[in-house]
Amino acid sequence: MVAASRRRHDDTGRKAIDALRRLDAAGGPISFAGVARAAGVSRAWLYRDNAMRAEIDRLRRPGPAAVGRRPVAEHASDDSLRQQLAAARAVIAELRAENHHLREAVARKLGQHRAGASDDRS
Repeated sequence: MVAASRRRHDDTGRKAIDALRRLDAAGGPISFAGVARAAGVSRAWLYRDNAMRAEIDRLRRPGPAAVGRRPVAEHASDDSLRQQLAAARAVIAELRAENHHLREAVARKLGQHRAGASDDRS
């Protein structure tokens, strides 16, 4: 009987965690009522489970992190961020090379202009 009770508790916890993850991934508001409804568990159960209660409180707390919060599914992966960084570095390298060539071209033109000006004085 104790084992069956433990299994029910574990199953309820898994359902609640899955529901919380789905709601968080959808990016909608997180509430005890919403999680309870999505998981098919009672709000009282959610309030009694300290870990679940803390997680729901954390996700529903408004603050700077919650403003403009994106669903988990839309977060950039580490690999994606590395690719963006590599692309940005490539663009920076191209711009530096172009800047170097333009500076050299300006220096040549300025040198030619100065050389022409000194020929006019002679």
